[in-house]
Amino acid sequence: MEENATAPEVTTRSAGTRYGVIMAVISIAMLLGMTLTGMNMSSGIGRWLGIPVFLIVLFLAQKYFLDNGDGFMSYGQGMGITWWLSLVSLIIYCVFFYVYIKFIDASFIEQVKQAQIDGMAEKGMSDEQIDQAMSFSASFMTPEMMAAFGFLGGLFFNMLCGVILTIFNGVLGIWPMVA
Repeated sequence: MEENATAPEVTTRSAGTRYGVIMAVISIAMLLGMTLTGMNMSSGIGRWLGIPVFLIVLFLAQKYFLDNGDGFMSYGQGMGITWWLSLVSLIIYCVFFYVYIKFIDASFIEQVKQAQIDGMAEKGMSDEQIDQAMSFSASFMTPEMMAAFGFLGGLFFNMLCGVILTIFNGVLGIWPMVA
């Protein structure tokens, strides 16, 4: 009796999970790199660096799905890959981020607060206005809230990027897609 030793079929979940782990490792490395070099993550290149990285990783995940599947990807499959990639990478990253700012670098939140204060001062806000804004945002400046909002915001933003990338892949014909 001959045993069929074919490779298991790639699914949106398997492709998204594989590249979600890759994205989490890259995101953690970027966080540590920016933190160790003192780069401000809330403005400039530090704020926007994750977008092209995510788009490249998502593109590679969808390409992996196509190369190891039947060569076609529906729009729903493209969004499924985006969902799993985002979910896996954000869970891993946000758990690491929480542990990092809660136990490893407790000064991280103070640095974020100081960057906000400096930004408001540059905009010409008075000390009273800055104090009022900072007292309002204090409840959001805990490791738990930062990780939770990072997860929710990241999930929303990643899905939006996935919608755009999957549309362009289909419209521009980078690879074949079927409905």
